[in-house]
Amino acid sequence: MGELFRALARAIRENEPVALVTQVQGPHPGSKLLVREDSHEGTLGDEGLDASVVEQARAAIDMATTTTRTFGPQGQLVGEDVEVFIQAFSQPPEMLVFGAVNLANAVVNIGKFLGYHVTLVDARRVFATRDRFPNADEIVVQWPDEFLAEHPVTRRTAICILTHDQKFDIPLLKIALDTPAGYIGAMGSRKTHQKRADALREEGVGDEKIDRIQAPLGLDIGAHTPEEVAVGIAGQIIAMRNGREGGFLKGGKGRIHADAVPANA
Repeated sequence: MGELFRALARAIRENEPVALVTQVQGPHPGSKLLVREDSHEGTLGDEGLDASVVEQARAAIDMATTTTRTFGPQGQLVGEDVEVFIQAFSQPPEMLVFGAVNLANAVVNIGKFLGYHVTLVDARRVFATRDRFPNADEIVVQWPDEFLAEHPVTRRTAICILTHDQKFDIPLLKIALDTPAGYIGAMGSRKTHQKRADALREEGVGDEKIDRIQAPLGLDIGAHTPEEVAVGIAGQIIAMRNGREGGFLKGGKGRIHADAVPANA
């Protein structure tokens, strides 16, 4: 147990995202798991329980949340035999919204609802205002590519490009595609994105990188209003973060909550 706490202290000192899980009710009260993004140590007394709890702990790390969860004795998601306390030591994930367009406010709002630290960036001071985007954590008046070139980006970063203008999009995407961002989405029709992709190729960007761009961005839910489009974008971000395709649960097979390590934002 002492080594586990020493490992926790090291992770916190080194700003490594980590979660400490404690069993508060069940066969082994007080047992602990230390969960990282790609590994874990310790046990709660059952291999199946450990697997289910690790999945939930990684979700807590991704969203920087502290919570309690209940499980069946072997990790069944329906059950209350075991209760655990999950304490995440991480910063909230970040959403970068480029373009102070009409859709942007809905995207900012749903990003905040999901627990992201949301930054709105636009070079036009008259549009990038607190009155228009009251819920944004930060509003930056700067050319998008200049901002992103200096801004730290991790796999937990979601980049939403809503500018719909090649003079902004191309320089910005060239930088974004060289980052580890888990989500890079760009607004526009299929025709617009084809022109965008051609322009990126002319700039020397390879197809493997261009394929990272989610465009048209969002899930196909028949969205019309800005709020509906924002829901589709949020759904796609969540699906990619959890390694899912984003289809109907009714048509799927297997567990609703997969034992998968999130690989994206």
